[in-house]
Amino acid sequence: MTGVAADIVLTGVARTFGPLIALDRVDLTVPAGASVALMGANGAGKTTLLRLVAGLSTPTEGAITIAGVDRREAGGRLRAMLGYVGHESMLYGDLTVRENLAFHAVLHELDRDAVTRAAVRFDVTHVLDRPARELSRGNTQRAALARALLHEPAVVLLDEPFTGLDLASSERLTSILTDLHARGHTLLLTVHDASHATLAERLLVLDAGRVVIDAVPRDREQVETLLRTATGRPPSDSDGAAPTVNPLAEVAP
Repeated sequence: MTGVAADIVLTGVARTFGPLIALDRVDLTVPAGASVALMGANGAGKTTLLRLVAGLSTPTEGAITIAGVDRREAGGRLRAMLGYVGHESMLYGDLTVRENLAFHAVLHELDRDAVTRAAVRFDVTHVLDRPARELSRGNTQRAALARALLHEPAVVLLDEPFTGLDLASSERLTSILTDLHARGHTLLLTVHDASHATLAERLLVLDAGRVVIDAVPRDREQVETLLRTATGRPPSDSDGAAPTVNPLAEVAP
């Protein structure tokens, strides 16, 4: 693991885009080594929250600290502690998967064996020498996960990581996330399937930029009930199988 186990603390964090309130003064503490799933309808603030923690956007108000370090003062050490996968793969399209992983390895001062291990771990060995832009949706997602977790980050931030994965790949990712949690990594992920929420030890449901439910996800049925309670919609309307990105929430400042 890169660095030490790290907590995440949001204090009065708000993010607005003109008149749109994406996050509304959120106070949240994710202890080091905890696993947290975020759910809610499209536009509820899930992606915005994740991007703020990842440092891809800046709060309009409030502060975020990771391992006690203010996110606004992030240096190389703090960036090295994070692994992030969003709706965009962050892979260089003209580079092969191998070149993308090798570039990431160099950034974190890792040897070539790290590339091989990541490729095997995420089942992308068969596409290592293909340009990233030519990959299928599933292979793109697996390659993006391999890139983000190549350096064993202390804090793992995943935005709808199961999207585009087939059953075998989903089961592989479930096993990897379970292992990361067992080894003390801090996990924060957004999901749309209630069954995936049960992978975490804590469930946060967002609505209109606020955390409206903070609970322990026991099983799929309980999670679906919580979502209906929070949003007034059935789970199938909360995010859908293919999430629709709020373009305002995706705009970096």
